[in-house]
Amino acid sequence: MSFVLSDRVKETSITTGTGTVSLGGTFGAFQSFGSSVGDGNQTYYGIENESRWEVGVGTYTASENTLSRDTVLESSPGPGSGVNLNGVSIVFCTYPASRAVYLNPD
Repeated sequence: MSFVLSDRVKETSITTGTGTVSLGGTFGAFQSFGSSVGDGNQTYYGIENESRWEVGVGTYTASENTLSRDTVLESSPGPGSGVNLNGVSIVFCTYPASRAVYLNPD
């Protein structure tokens, strides 16, 4: 298992609940988790579901086209709490501010 960062990854999902997310397809010129992150690899992810959101670390599984929600870093309900998904969600790769490495702007 590797940790993979990738640009322009975005898919839909109609998963309900707080568990593993089944991915449903990409948007326009965006990549899929399968083609960018790859089977068995972890990445940072974001989920938007109506006014709810979540950012965390997840693992992509190709055979099921799913993304597990291994560690929730931040969310609208609060750190460590997964969002209870309902309806259509947008799932994407992101780079959490709490994990960013940056230089002093001065």
